[in-house]
Amino acid sequence: MERGTCVVGGGLVGLATAWRLLQRGVGDVTLLEKDARVACQQSTHNSGVLHAGLFYKPGSDKAVLSVRGLRQMVEFCREHDIPHDVCGKVVVATNEQERARLDVLWERGTANGLTGLRRLDTSQAIREIEPHAAGVAAIHVPEEGIVDYRAVADALAREVTRLGGRILVDARVTGMRREAGGWRLETAAGDLAASFVVTCGGLHSDRLVRLSGLRPTAWIVPFRGEYFHLRPEAVHLVRNLVYPVPDPAFPFLGVHFTRMIHGGVEAGPNAVLAWAREGYARRSVNPRDAAGSLIFPGLWRFLARHPGMCAYELWRSWSSREFCRSLQKLVPAVQPADIMPGGAGVRAQAMRPDGRLVEDFEFVRGDGVLHVVNAPSPAATASLAIGERIATVVTAALSDS
Repeated sequence: MERGTCVVGGGLVGLATAWRLLQRGVGDVTLLEKDARVACQQSTHNSGVLHAGLFYKPGSDKAVLSVRGLRQMVEFCREHDIPHDVCGKVVVATNEQERARLDVLWERGTANGLTGLRRLDTSQAIREIEPHAAGVAAIHVPEEGIVDYRAVADALAREVTRLGGRILVDARVTGMRREAGGWRLETAAGDLAASFVVTCGGLHSDRLVRLSGLRPTAWIVPFRGEYFHLRPEAVHLVRNLVYPVPDPAFPFLGVHFTRMIHGGVEAGPNAVLAWAREGYARRSVNPRDAAGSLIFPGLWRFLARHPGMCAYELWRSWSSREFCRSLQKLVPAVQPADIMPGGAGVRAQAMRPDGRLVEDFEFVRGDGVLHVVNAPSPAATASLAIGERIATVVTAALSDS
């Protein structure tokens, strides 16, 4: 059986990886997707933001790849006529303590190479950009924007096919076996032989690492992020993107406002433990996924480290009034009657056994295999740059073999 290069996982990172490999002249590239369509999970269950890289530690993969990936993504959208809008974002400090933390964000954004950053040092300056936002200071990030990631995924799939790659859907990988000259993959669509395998499993990334016989560096713990929408009569309260200043004591960003590319304004997300890795509904339970999280000691250490935050997130999940109170810190005019339940996403959060979250993108390399273990936000924005980096590693490995 002829051996090619196989990419497991048809989300944005997997699609971008297959595309970049084909651009580099790697022949016989096959992408395997377990669902009936590419990009049905994290890639299209998010707020559709183009992240500019303001929040990430300088020199980290998130910082480097989001800045590069943002510019590549905007160019890709222009070339393929994909709906997008580089509309800008304001990160708002609502008190003096948060004002001090803006200095850190300013330094990070500058070090990461963002252009056009602007300090808004008065409430009046904030209102000139977001008339209904309230704060003592803010940073305006003009490179940030919004996009239709479904359209991006579909365009990437067309590009992969155009360049001669194969995309197999309904092709869940059930086994990986190392053999002479490469790998044998057992899938729901039949067995395949591959000289090199890249896995971009997202919510199931750690399981693919184990399937290959390697030990994952982290465990995936799913967190559901729930959104509300502003009712049509309240949409005028938000022009573009309004974000809070992250609190370094907490592992998640906090709720914010996002104008959506096809209209409307989304508010959220929160972060609550999900009982299924693809559990977008509140009552979704997958016994295997739930048991896997509950037996993982890292989850219990995480809960012990952040008991107040975890309890509050759970309470806010069930109380729309409390959710609204969080939103009012940024836009006081929003009232409980102005919001209505929206969709949800599930974040594939990689966690260490000691309960620490994996902050950066993370990869595990083996003999003839490369696993993308941790690729949460801003992976969608950075996907083309992540795929570019992976393609560099794979082509070097193939040339040495």
